[in-house]
Amino acid sequence: ATAYTADCYGCRGRTAIGLPAGPGIVAVDPRVIPLGTHLYIPGYGFALAGDTGGDIVGDRVDLGFSSYGEAVRFGRREVTVYMLK
Repeated sequence: ATAYTADCYGCRGRTAIGLPAGPGIVAVDPRVIPLGTHLYIPGYGFALAGDTGGDIVGDRVDLGFSSYGEAVRFGRREVTVYMLK
């Protein structure tokens, strides 16, 4: 997983499904995790698969954060993603 924020120059504030980008919104490859799927990620919490990204292919996800500083502190790390019913 990597981290993203809409709190940067040139970043969009809306996701692929029209929600505001930020905490609790995860960018996914919709061929792997369908948009709109509810997720649980230990260390991050409950989330919604609500966005896509050019570099988000296969089992990669991008976790939304509210600020650039939070995103940088998270960085890049392996996570387990649970798809909820």
